[in-house]
Amino acid sequence: MAEWADLVAFVRHEYRVIRDEPDEIRIRLSYGDDDYEERAQTVVIAREIFDRREDWVQIATPFARVDEVDLATVLTEIGNTIVVGGLVVMGEHLVLRHSLPLVNLDINEFTDPLELVAGSAELLEQQFTGRDDY
Repeated sequence: MAEWADLVAFVRHEYRVIRDEPDEIRIRLSYGDDDYEERAQTVVIAREIFDRREDWVQIATPFARVDEVDLATVLTEIGNTIVVGGLVVMGEHLVLRHSLPLVNLDINEFTDPLELVAGSAELLEQQFTGRDDY
């Protein structure tokens, strides 16, 4: 998979798409089963062009508002537990995100970080807000 269109086609086939735009697609991942309360996480998958020449894909998902959590505690938790992604502030939200170059991208190089970023954000949201807003 080396083209944005190929990645988008894969995402449309494999995931529940909730928004689809030319350079951005949003999906909703669900967690839980019949025995547990189901939670969900919205993930933004966006095409980014690095240095005006290289296509990258960015995986991002919010998990809290900046004003609702102690940032130092969140950063400490992420530093101790999160394998992929980084914490950024986007507007009023704390967002866990990860970026990958599209050139020669294998599907597992996309799906594994996608699942890790979304699952980690879901756990952080639950831990720091106790809600399921995103």
